[in-house]
Amino acid sequence: MKNKIIVIGAGISGLTTAYLLSKKGFDVTILEKNSSVGGSIESVFENGFLFDRGPNSALETTPVIAQLIHELKLEPELLYASKQANKRYILRDNKLHALPMSPPGLIKTKLFSTKAKFRLMAEPFIGRSDDGYYQSLAEFVKRRLGQEFLDYAINPFVAGVYAGRPEDLSVKSAFPKLYALEEKYGGLIIGTVRSIRERKKRAEVAKQSAKMLSFKSGMIALPKAIEKYFGKNILLSCEVVSVDKNETSYSVSYKQNGAVNKIDCDVVLSTIPSYVASAIFTKHDKEFRTHADAIYYPPVLVYYLVYNRKDIKQDLDGFGFLIPAKENKSFLGALWSSIIFSDRTDEGKAAFTLFVGGSRNPEFVKEERVSLLEKVRKEFEELMGINSDPIFTSERFWEKAIPQYNLGYVEHERYFDDFEKKNPGLFISGNFRGGISVGDCMKNADLVADKINVQFTMHNVQ
Repeated sequence: MKNKIIVIGAGISGLTTAYLLSKKGFDVTILEKNSSVGGSIESVFENGFLFDRGPNSALETTPVIAQLIHELKLEPELLYASKQANKRYILRDNKLHALPMSPPGLIKTKLFSTKAKFRLMAEPFIGRSDDGYYQSLAEFVKRRLGQEFLDYAINPFVAGVYAGRPEDLSVKSAFPKLYALEEKYGGLIIGTVRSIRERKKRAEVAKQSAKMLSFKSGMIALPKAIEKYFGKNILLSCEVVSVDKNETSYSVSYKQNGAVNKIDCDVVLSTIPSYVASAIFTKHDKEFRTHADAIYYPPVLVYYLVYNRKDIKQDLDGFGFLIPAKENKSFLGALWSSIIFSDRTDEGKAAFTLFVGGSRNPEFVKEERVSLLEKVRKEFEELMGINSDPIFTSERFWEKAIPQYNLGYVEHERYFDDFEKKNPGLFISGNFRGGISVGDCMKNADLVADKINVQFTMHNVQ
């Protein structure tokens, strides 16, 4: 008889783990509160334009991604980013500067001052920190690379990845590989060189060199393909209300169409946001709520704009641009969506995706929406040299967007590890554990699937 597993949440973490567990022979049922799969992955067609309202792409950093694409027969849908997308811009003094990607580029760039470039050269001679786990990313970078590199490279980068602030984020939790370069090798430059061989052994690809991908119908294609694979074993519009322990198993109760139903199972895997999981799992340990509710998810507004290409003076030859906090703009940055994936518009138009808010400016929610968007749009048009109104706009407001791996996050990580040990058969996953990107979620899903499989194997042997 197959072991029964209930997966709560049909975001990319839940769907990928469920798929991998199914391939290992488990009987898996997925419960999803919303009426569609994907979680934060949303791809919509509006007026002939494709708008990815959440993640717009994935980096092929783990073999699991290629595995699922192949097994789910998604190759005809697969798109790789254009080579132009390798070029990234940073705003400084109201001008866009290409981020240098090589030593010669670093020497020539006007993004950093001569003083900052010399400071960067001192990095291999900086010793390890004594702060261990309790360093902010800002402290770490300022110590190793200097203030200017923090302000005009890391600050905008963090805004683009986390919609966060380097002063708040834990370097160990939010950027574990960066932290490991200092801990293991003594520095970032020498560590980067020496770690290349180790990544090859693990069949991993560094994020800076990994291929970026999406699909012809947007990122939603992957969740939809997994939904098709599971068929009736995905139950939508199901809100889990409780998870109860039986003598040797668990019971999951959920609401659907006004009725409360119950499923017995051997394992429960939660992949829902921590603030939702809080109400379900606190009965198993009163400390669960303390840790789950302490994880901060700032609000983010995603703003989609389409223009006639002839009305844009800025050369469209890159991924987009990010904005340092020092530049005092109303938004965090912009993706040049139709440059990254050229099929997103026809040749005469250009599509952009802008991001507003995050933990840099959570107060934007108090502003009147129409005037806020007008201010953002005017700033964007000024930077891009656009002299006309957009021909199409759309927006998506995320009240709680991206979990922030802030200082002290290691205590949450340790707690959830301990919770699973004390409650065999309960597993806690999602993008607040193991990384926030699509690639990180899929890599972590592989680890979680193996962890569940090992626990069952050991239990059956005993």
